[in-house]
Amino acid sequence: MKATGIVRRIDDLGRVVIPKEIRRTMRIREGDPLEIFTNSDGGVVFKKYSLMGGLGDFSAQLCDSLHKSTGRMVTITDRDVCLSVAGASRREITGKNISPALSQVLEGRQIYQYQEGGRALPVSDYSDHYVVTTAAPILAEGDVLGCVVFMADAGKVSVGEDEYKLAQTIAGFLGRHMES
Repeated sequence: MKATGIVRRIDDLGRVVIPKEIRRTMRIREGDPLEIFTNSDGGVVFKKYSLMGGLGDFSAQLCDSLHKSTGRMVTITDRDVCLSVAGASRREITGKNISPALSQVLEGRQIYQYQEGGRALPVSDYSDHYVVTTAAPILAEGDVLGCVVFMADAGKVSVGEDEYKLAQTIAGFLGRHMES
């Protein structure tokens, strides 16, 4: 753990305020669920909870299937990070924060598809090597949980109609799966 030097008091209802700077850097938004852990040193740890995080193996299999059937690079994300990847460098993308531009696509709740001659959106804020060709938000009970992203190397962007329909189908399937 890293010390921040910030001290907060617990109020009479047992609440504590997480400072704005920490919420911003950790991408914690109003209404986000947090898991609470304790450690052997008597510490209390808050961790962002991701419903999609529990789908690790399942989302990896979906990515592999999409990659094998389309030949395209694919990632499935939660609201903050790339959970699984196929067809691209796993080390370069898996576990990395999604880009602010991709976060805006999620918040818009619409399927995004790259338009020829337009500005390509980076997949991750870690690297602009991979860009989004198609992104379909995963919605469950009105909440955005993540997205299905087809991507390409930044210099070789091309888009197919099949990507749009596949991303939409897989995102819809995952959304319904998370509701049950």
